[in-house]
Amino acid sequence: MVDQFVMQTIHLVFASVWAGSVVYVAFVVLPLARDGAFTSTAPLETIASKLTTISRVSALVLLLTGGHLAGTRYSSESLFGTINGQLVLVMVLLWLALAALVEIGSKRFESGLNGKKLREPAADALGLYRIAAVVAVALLVVAGAITTNVAAVL
Repeated sequence: MVDQFVMQTIHLVFASVWAGSVVYVAFVVLPLARDGAFTSTAPLETIASKLTTISRVSALVLLLTGGHLAGTRYSSESLFGTINGQLVLVMVLLWLALAALVEIGSKRFESGLNGKKLREPAADALGLYRIAAVVAVALLVVAGAITTNVAAVL
């Protein structure tokens, strides 16, 4: 029981940090960069690098903790045959989408910054990051549905 609590807590903390970081970059940092609030690429390069690190570490931790939680809570039948199990599968798809969107967005953003441009790379990456932010929020909503056992209400 304690291992379930620890795994679920670690899982939700890393998911929240990852989601919050993506939302912050998508709705604060990139719009500021697009609008010319930065005079140098250095802070943006650092932010992009940190977000990539947060994304990769979080994706790995979520894979490990989520795998443990799914392995101890679900059989293959309940994973596919129950609402909570199906929500776990939706979460896996959203997790993959978020990881891919952040990686693609970061590469697009960083390659533009390497050309010492500021506004154009931010504008190019903004759409991907905003989609990633929506996916991140959806992940937290699904996590909340699983955690509160929404299936019992339905």
